[in-house]
Amino acid sequence: MDRQTVRLQVDDFIATVTMNNPPVNAQNRQFHEDMMSVFDEISDRDDVRVAILTGAGKVFSAGADIKGRAGKERAAGEQWGHNRRARECFHSIVECRKPVIAAVNGAALGAGLAVVASCDIIVASETAVIGLPEIDVGLMGGGRHAMRLFGRHSLVRRMMFTGYRVPAAECYRLGVIEACVPPDKLMDTALSLARDIAAKSPVAMKLAKHSLNTIEDMSLRDGYRFEQNMTAELGTTEDSREAMLAFAEKRKPVFKGR
Repeated sequence: MDRQTVRLQVDDFIATVTMNNPPVNAQNRQFHEDMMSVFDEISDRDDVRVAILTGAGKVFSAGADIKGRAGKERAAGEQWGHNRRARECFHSIVECRKPVIAAVNGAALGAGLAVVASCDIIVASETAVIGLPEIDVGLMGGGRHAMRLFGRHSLVRRMMFTGYRVPAAECYRLGVIEACVPPDKLMDTALSLARDIAAKSPVAMKLAKHSLNTIEDMSLRDGYRFEQNMTAELGTTEDSREAMLAFAEKRKPVFKGR
């Protein structure tokens, strides 16, 4: 498929998605449509078990395409359509049936933060920062996504009210990201995690992600009950039986994805 702002490469069950809208991977209509398209495709591909999302160049994503919007009047209904596409762009990552690892190579700002927060696991370059600069450019938004990363912490309000950009090292100290590494080690770190995930049962992985997404806002009782139901469903699969046999026989399992 011809996508203008996103590249997709698949090797050894790992999809590498590269946002490629120079110079700063700003987000416009084409970007949103390309992102939805690529993650919907990944959901359906049997040759993909995990995805890595990163940005081309020195910036992960600087957020909304401010230059493309500045000084322009929007047609009636255009703002609502833009808002809907942006929401669905982020949710295409959350709802992707495969785990998504963010490899944050540089600044992730505003809507770029929302992309990071929509991923399952986050690793970052030492040069990366995460921020909400909307207050400085006449916009709002991103606070709820920031809460998904930082919780209901005063840091989120500082980010929202001042435009503060949180360095990757601070994100690592707070437990928001899994690793903070030199730029030349970023993709190796992400690939190591991806290979570990790709070696697991793809059926179990889909159910695990679905379960985590579903129970996030549930009570303890309802969430655990849902997980128990997912465990029962997984137990009916060939991959589950193979995992148990391989454990008992002290060998590496061979998963078929069914």
